Amino acid sequence: MATKETTDEAPADNRDALEVLETEAKEWEKDAEIDRILKAFRLDAYAVLGLKPGVPESDIKAAYRKKSLLIHPDKTKNPLAPEAFDRLKKAQTELMDEKHRKNLDEAIADARMLLIRENKWTVDSPELKTEEFERKWADKTKFVLIENEQRRRRQLKAQMQEEGREQRRQEEEAEQRRKKRQHEEDWEATRDQRINSWRQFQKGKTGGDEGPEKKKKKKLKPIG
Repeated sequence: MATKETTDEAPADNRDALEVLETEAKEWEKDAEIDRILKAFRLDAYAVLGLKPGVPESDIKAAYRKKSLLIHPDKTKNPLAPEAFDRLKKAQTELMDEKHRKNLDEAIADARMLLIRENKWTVDSPELKTEEFERKWADKTKFVLIENEQRRRRQLKAQMQEEGREQRRQEEEAEQRRKKRQHEEDWEATRDQRINSWRQFQKGKTGGDEGPEKKKKKKLKPIG
């Protein structure tokens, strides 16, 4: 027969075991969510947040709040938590930006239409309601988003090159203006010197014509 002390200790041991299991389950949930976020396609903010495209803004806020509290670096020892948290925050910021979200929605819609055309389906085809279609749609979305990102980078590079050329042109024009201004300043600074030199030149020329060494005119003898 169990003693009273043993009977009292049993519930406590059970509670401790239950708490350990709950803690482990919570940590497993955190690790699983961190792993999911890091494996999600980074250019697709919906995928990072684990949402379907086109959900309302309220769903975006709710999903971010729930997941950010779950994987916050201060609440888990997982060393990958900071990176996952940053990606989650970035995804939420992108979806809250109207322009970025519009571009993402358009890319996802383009991917869907490309997939339909490639397979010669219609919007009413039964294939569009299958899980296989969802997987293919996700893959096609990655393809479209990668193409869009590469195009954006090329445009940015071209823009930066053009801005670089424009900057060099402005710098060259500024240098030409500086040289012209310096030339004008130098010219003005030597004005008095040039005037004096000219006066000395004129004085010397006049003195040479009327000085004591000037030849006397010969008197003309009368004829006859």
